[in-house]
Amino acid sequence: MAGIRLQPEDSDVSQQSRALALSAADLVSDDDRSVAADSWSIKSEYGSTLDDDQRHADAAEALSNVNLRPPSDYSSDKDEPDSEAVSSMLGFQSYWDSAYADELTNFREHGHAGEVWFGVDVMEVVASWTKSLCVDISQDRIPNDVDDVKAEAGELGDKFLSSWSVLDIGTGNGLLLQELAKQGFSNLTGTDYSERAISLAQSLANRDGFSNIKFMVDDVLETKLGQEFQLVMDKGTLDAIGLHPDGPVKRMMYWDSVSRLVAPGGILVITSCNSTKDELVQEVESFNRRKIASAQELEESCREPPFEYVSHVRTYPTFMFGGSVGSRVATVAFLRK
Repeated sequence: MAGIRLQPEDSDVSQQSRALALSAADLVSDDDRSVAADSWSIKSEYGSTLDDDQRHADAAEALSNVNLRPPSDYSSDKDEPDSEAVSSMLGFQSYWDSAYADELTNFREHGHAGEVWFGVDVMEVVASWTKSLCVDISQDRIPNDVDDVKAEAGELGDKFLSSWSVLDIGTGNGLLLQELAKQGFSNLTGTDYSERAISLAQSLANRDGFSNIKFMVDDVLETKLGQEFQLVMDKGTLDAIGLHPDGPVKRMMYWDSVSRLVAPGGILVITSCNSTKDELVQEVESFNRRKIASAQELEESCREPPFEYVSHVRTYPTFMFGGSVGSRVATVAFLRK
């Protein structure tokens, strides 16, 4: 799962929004929807379902107790939330299994790497910007909301980066990890819940000389990873999760899981085309409030919010929509406290 495919040549925002938000009811029969829903079941095929059922119930209960607005497509200034959550086939694992089966076949027959979600330019910006951010943080220079990320490149920066453990959730074909490797990161891991995606990513990495990158099948909502990472990357995975019919609940499960994957003092970098920077910050703040309230109920010590906004990419092209200035892609970094 790598996210939502942008079509740069289509300048009509409303057409793009409709294309990205195809209703599952328009695309699948009841039987197909049932199969797809089964593939996205909260119950894990890797272990006991008891804890997973409880996590789903807890997330649903918490969702009813907080004012978490479903992220809109382009503007964070809406007075009212969307009337109903937008669902799409992109929210189902069956879609990604099918898509990566095709891309794996194309790779084996023609050597094609497949789609670069959000485009090559965005991927390169994300990788270089993340490198600069990590070098800054390694030298105790944490950007504020006014300053942009500005780091000096060179051997010193590369030395810092070699010690960073990196996880790319929903890695898809793994090309973002290859780009991060070119920037100097070396301890790289990619996960995806689609076995075909992992097969493609490993094949591409081996072909392109990045056999040191580790890939494994893992669902971020039910992660079996037993370690924390200093840098966690998400390029479109939260977008796809939000397009599932149970998107609001699954997004809350996402934050619970990701908060356990990012090491204290580490960074989470999210790239999205379905949420603006302000909407992502709002969603994190809602998660922070929920975690603090939950800790207080259990009489646990949790006075600081789990995540803190650090910075965002400011170089993406912008456009006017509904009287507001926005960009088609947002990349936002959060510090794990």
